[in-house]
Amino acid sequence: MRAFRRSCWAGALAAGALLAASAALGHDLITPEAAERYVAQAQQNVAIIASRDPAPRRAAANVALGRDLDEVRELLNRDIASHGKVQGLPSNLLIARLKAVGAPLPWSDSLGRYAAPVGYYQAALELDPNGRLANEAIYGYLYGTFYDGFRDDPLQPLTRDAALLRTQLDLGERFVREFPRDRNLEEVKFITAVLHVRAARAGGPDASRSAARARELLRQFERDYPDSMRTAAVPVLLDALR
Repeated sequence: MRAFRRSCWAGALAAGALLAASAALGHDLITPEAAERYVAQAQQNVAIIASRDPAPRRAAANVALGRDLDEVRELLNRDIASHGKVQGLPSNLLIARLKAVGAPLPWSDSLGRYAAPVGYYQAALELDPNGRLANEAIYGYLYGTFYDGFRDDPLQPLTRDAALLRTQLDLGERFVREFPRDRNLEEVKFITAVLHVRAARAGGPDASRSAARARELLRQFERDYPDSMRTAAVPVLLDALR
């Protein structure tokens, strides 16, 4: 039974990664033309971010830059996973040129891959917390900090940062509450449930409340997404609350 549950857990994570990649990637590889476009867009957005333009415009530029860097890092990380390094002259030139225009790709030594550019999504929320792109900013930040926060088991985070966990939970709950028709709702509900399981297992004054909320979200998830591969992880998560 334990082996079966571990395989379900791994399958759910693989499904999440596959869905995320298919949603984020619009290209199979980085061509010279794609590299030029990414650099031009980054340069434009960096200029807007550094300007005195109204906060909503600067927030939108942060989200746009974060979105582009997320696309690039997914492509580069796919290369690293397949070949152990970034391959191709356009890809390597793109890395250097993004750094040169002030939009370097963050790197995670602990994971051995490019990290999510969550700082841009965070900046967007600080500039325009209730703006038209708040849903995308919340999702980008939450998705990035969550999947960059563990290696194989999301219940074993790389750091025990209580403040980060609280921020993630607040944003996850806000997303579920305010954006019930967003295309990323399934992913956010799953992430938020896992985060509540983490909080419950960490103990503290809110542990019982997080455990109850985790169970509520997981039962909702089973009901609302019966065909999702992530649903296979629900029994593992519920068992972790015992």
